[in-house]
Amino acid sequence: MRTYSAIGEDALPDNARRRFLTAGALLVGFAFVRPVRAFEREPDLAAIGALDATATGFDGFVPDGFIRVGVDGRIVLVVPSVEMGQGIATGEAMMIAEELEVGLDQVEVALAPADQHAYTQSMLKAQATGGSTSVRAYFIPLRQAGAAARTMLIGAAAERWRVPPAECAVARGVITHQRTGRTLTYGAVASAARRQPVPREVSLKPVSQFKLIGRAAKRVDTPAKVNGTARFGIDAMVEGMRVAAIAMCPTIGGRLRSLDERASRVLPGVVDILRIDDAVAVVAEHYWTAKRGLDLLRIEWDEGPHATLTSATLAESLRSAQGTPINGSLTGDPDHVIQEAGKQRIETSYDLPYLAHAALEPINTTIHVRPDGCDIWVGTQVPEIARIVAAEIIGLPPDKVIVRNHLIGGGFGRRLAVDTIQQAARFGKQVGYPLKIIWTREQDIQHDRFRPAYLDTIAAALGKDGLPMAWTHRTRCSTVRSYYDRKPWPQGQLDHDAVAGAADLPYAIPALRSEWVRQDGPVALNWWRGVGETHNVFVVESFLDELAHAAGQDPVAYRRALLGKNPRSLAVLNKAAQASGWGKPLPPRCARGISLHESFGTHAALVMEVEVDPQGEIHLRRATAAVDCGIAVNPDSVIAQIEGGVLFGLSAALYNGITFENGRVQQSNFHDYRQIRMNEVPPFEVSVMPSEEKPGGLGEVGTVSAAPALANAIFAATGVRLRALPIDRRALGAKGKQL
Repeated sequence: MRTYSAIGEDALPDNARRRFLTAGALLVGFAFVRPVRAFEREPDLAAIGALDATATGFDGFVPDGFIRVGVDGRIVLVVPSVEMGQGIATGEAMMIAEELEVGLDQVEVALAPADQHAYTQSMLKAQATGGSTSVRAYFIPLRQAGAAARTMLIGAAAERWRVPPAECAVARGVITHQRTGRTLTYGAVASAARRQPVPREVSLKPVSQFKLIGRAAKRVDTPAKVNGTARFGIDAMVEGMRVAAIAMCPTIGGRLRSLDERASRVLPGVVDILRIDDAVAVVAEHYWTAKRGLDLLRIEWDEGPHATLTSATLAESLRSAQGTPINGSLTGDPDHVIQEAGKQRIETSYDLPYLAHAALEPINTTIHVRPDGCDIWVGTQVPEIARIVAAEIIGLPPDKVIVRNHLIGGGFGRRLAVDTIQQAARFGKQVGYPLKIIWTREQDIQHDRFRPAYLDTIAAALGKDGLPMAWTHRTRCSTVRSYYDRKPWPQGQLDHDAVAGAADLPYAIPALRSEWVRQDGPVALNWWRGVGETHNVFVVESFLDELAHAAGQDPVAYRRALLGKNPRSLAVLNKAAQASGWGKPLPPRCARGISLHESFGTHAALVMEVEVDPQGEIHLRRATAAVDCGIAVNPDSVIAQIEGGVLFGLSAALYNGITFENGRVQQSNFHDYRQIRMNEVPPFEVSVMPSEEKPGGLGEVGTVSAAPALANAIFAATGVRLRALPIDRRALGAKGKQL
């Protein structure tokens, strides 16, 4: 494994050269007609073996969109999903390498360019990375790609030796004729493999024969991130590039009214001052000069129709939402059962705030608009949509826009939105040079596309055994889909994200209804790590904890009684409880809380152990998780994703909430949108359950687990039930009372 890089978009073959297998989702059988680029920045094509005398584009074997085998033995695996810290480049490379019969130490891993034909995945129906879908969507297609390439390489060797392919075996990229002991490397047959027929069907290894999948592997992106050679979007450097600092209208829907730019114009190093409807850019040779020039501008904003917007008015709009409820799921007649329950009826409500993504890498885009085309250097979770929206604004055909995707320094859903790329295109088309736009941290938080705010009402009727006989859950919130789809979401149509984690409980409850009341508002929205499940599982697991305590039962035993027909969830519940020491005595104001959910095809349980001091400060003592994600492609990444996701979710639960006053976001940086710190991270144990089930997702799972386990632990320690986030420490002091 020698490099980790991006594949330039012009490395892709023409559409006419593509052929698809009729079975499965495997894309195979096209050859390059232009030079391959395995490095984003000024590639030396000759040095990387991407040129040949016959001008076929690559001197070697290119069976599909994912694999290149050079005659010099160089092997490049192109991973279709975006690497934003979740380890997917390693996992997807392992899937290809497993069936190709090469080791990760033998390959280079590259990021795919924008190309919806070659890299659209089956679950999201787009070239996109999100929703914990990458492993689930590509587990079969990438292995098929590796198996097909291996079959064709073996076929080329067998043809040279004039032996049946069945007499040949391969290990670590070396093909052996088992009867005679003759060997050939993949590189030696790379050219000949081009002429092999594309197999219509391939056999995949059984789990028992896996050499890579299921074993801990070092991440392919770690060395470059450690030695500083990894290239994120913010690192893009282009010849002739200028850098822009921007000012944006601080209110939703506001516009630029007037601009006095005279003082900025005379600042040495300022190149240009650009305007669009709601923003101004000062362009300079360096960012600091641009920022100084921005500070010299005298800007007057028309603050628009939402200049008086406040969090109070937004909350009231949710409380008063009167839309017709849209069913997410319905079993039995829960309303009748609850109405007849009398004293055994429990009902309450939960409030969750708007949230920003606050990724480590601030928003940035580098764009070069020319009369004949456009290049964009950016880190995005949706490269093909980025290409389309830029083309619409610039007025070029999409195939004239090249998106050079990069590593992303944290996505969490923010890079699913393309508003920032649209902004860059509006500025970029005004100039003839490459333009890099960088947002400040304050702009990144205050002009985010936020996770929706939620108001949930939930009720249950308990039977004589204390278990729920009926359950209703109503969610009030806006839909994200209008922003992602870039068109209105139909009235009366369910947005499944609003009920995800509420409509599909892991528990057996005889009568259940989940429903959504749509209440759209002016705040621009986007998905946030854990999407609907992060919100709904907090409500469900907090309320279930309430029911357990109301019934006078242990929260783990209570859940266990509802999981008789769900052995995988029961197993992770038992494992997390056992590993955490559930039930063992703890000091005063110390306690454990648990959460359980089945989300993204994965079963997960988390126990948080906390101490709440008399001032209401929360100390995280220990975290214990158990996860059944089916086949764990890279167990080390599974553990890392659970740890990172839980910490991300704990940060939000402990500290985060976006509020509005006078039409403005009040939070601005990590001093008032705080993240958990290294010294606050508790000891953390993650148990990965052995499984041969199909893989589940992981990127969101830990985040979903975090808040309910924390809130339940706080209740056990203090007797204070928290039904709103972020946590109100004033309620947790020695004299705290039930909220």
